[in-house]
Amino acid sequence: MPLNEMVSKGTFRQDLLFRINTVELLLPGLAQRGDDILLLANHFLNTFSTKYHKSILDFEAKAESMLLNYHWPGNVRELQHVVERAVIMSDSLKIGVNDLQLSPQKFGGTAPIQSDMALEEMEKLMVQKAIDKHKGNISRAAADLGLTRAALYRRIEKFDL
Repeated sequence: MPLNEMVSKGTFRQDLLFRINTVELLLPGLAQRGDDILLLANHFLNTFSTKYHKSILDFEAKAESMLLNYHWPGNVRELQHVVERAVIMSDSLKIGVNDLQLSPQKFGGTAPIQSDMALEEMEKLMVQKAIDKHKGNISRAAADLGLTRAALYRRIEKFDL
């Protein structure tokens, strides 16, 4: 909600608005800046491929289409986290639709609403997939997840894996 509206409703102090409102920038959300989505997604793909020592080169065409059609309520930060998770979870040279794991209810409301996976469930799944991928090699799984071995062991104990 814009701060001016909050001041008029009495939920934000007018004197504070005068202190912080030197320059006002109005930016459209990421969903309205379609050209930026793929540029940012490719930037994050390169960044996280390097960080996690993966050789993922690109997005599949369907994955790009999915990125462009998604609502992006979390804007750039959500895009960043989606790409990072996809890089961590992917075993191929291209990010596919399944790697993105985007919530179906955020595609303009046409898809049926499904319950979201809890953060702990997602973390457990990522840890399990990394361990399976590296056939139980904890050092490699930890490196793949960007964790120390000790941190991975704590998660293994936490999730009873």
